[in-house]
Amino acid sequence: MVITIDGPAGTGKSSVALAVAQRLGFAFLDTGAMYRAVGLAAIRRNSNLEDQRELIYIARHARIEFDWSRHPPGVLLNGEPVGHMLRGSDATRAASYVAVVPAIRQMLVEQQREIGKKLGNLVTEGRDQGSVVFRDA
Repeated sequence: MVITIDGPAGTGKSSVALAVAQRLGFAFLDTGAMYRAVGLAAIRRNSNLEDQRELIYIARHARIEFDWSRHPPGVLLNGEPVGHMLRGSDATRAASYVAVVPAIRQMLVEQQREIGKKLGNLVTEGRDQGSVVFRDA
């Protein structure tokens, strides 16, 4: 079963989704962390955040994984734990550039769907989760 929570930024989606996942014993997927991780990778390369081709290249080569043994799951970028860096202003700002690139959105949507298939029981939050990523949630 996949449960999605959509809504505007700053409304507590992550907190609610994490609490629901914990209560049900489901995995929790923070999709915003994926966009922030790509943004962090771009920052680390001193990339031009307005260059969509460069951002697509970075997204294709960034390996974003989750440590499902932790609660909430830890985020790894190319094998390095980076969850503590993803809520900072730099990663958040970079994510806003990443999130508007259709090719990157499609890459991350595919990854999110694969995570859903792999884990089965999942609570996820973020943009387009119920309307695009997991339409049967």
